[in-house]
Amino acid sequence: MRPLVSAGTLTAAVAVSLLLTPSAYAAAPGDNGTVKIHDATTGEELRKNEPHVCTFYLDAFGFDDGQQVDWHIEAWAPTAHVKGETVKSGALNLDGEGHGRSQDLSLPDGHYKLFWNFDGEHGRAKHKVFWTDCKDAAQPGGGKPSASASTSATPSAPVSATPAPAGATPSASAAAASSPSPSPSAPGGDLAETGNGAPVGLLSTGAAALVAAGAYLVVRRRKAQQQN
Repeated sequence: MRPLVSAGTLTAAVAVSLLLTPSAYAAAPGDNGTVKIHDATTGEELRKNEPHVCTFYLDAFGFDDGQQVDWHIEAWAPTAHVKGETVKSGALNLDGEGHGRSQDLSLPDGHYKLFWNFDGEHGRAKHKVFWTDCKDAAQPGGGKPSASASTSATPSAPVSATPAPAGATPSASAAAASSPSPSPSAPGGDLAETGNGAPVGLLSTGAAALVAAGAYLVVRRRKAQQQN
């Protein structure tokens, strides 16, 4: 009778078999690269995707040596007018390190999806969804007015040219500033107003005339008495 194989021996054999056999889940040759959306001002060495751009390019990394790539871009919801409409397409020959970049591209502001197909492809095409928004890029700060601009546009309150006397309270200064200045004097002397509204100058002139008339009458009366 043949001896039974122990569970430990069987487990070790299965593990060795898995190590020697290529995994069905390992990345297939040609499918191990990645493609990124880059702003036109971004360097090619950056491997980070930039999904909000104005002018842009496609940047590929880690593909096989000299792979041929065909790509196209479709308008995508919610801005797509026609489903599946191709708005841009092209082709690339990657270099010996599996790297390559497209020329600079531009599209109207909207939402788009890149489809990246290549030689030796074993799975689905590579995809990238992105937005183009050149209107906001052309307006620094999103076109919103700065706080300093709105503050400077507001006219400041007028400042009184006459300083308040030293030690005066704010209410006294305000009353002095609000009271009207005295009206200019009328020609012919200082005609200050009296309590009943009659000018002082006119009263003085009338009184002098009465005194003169009284003196004249006294002189005439004395002359008449002397003649009698």
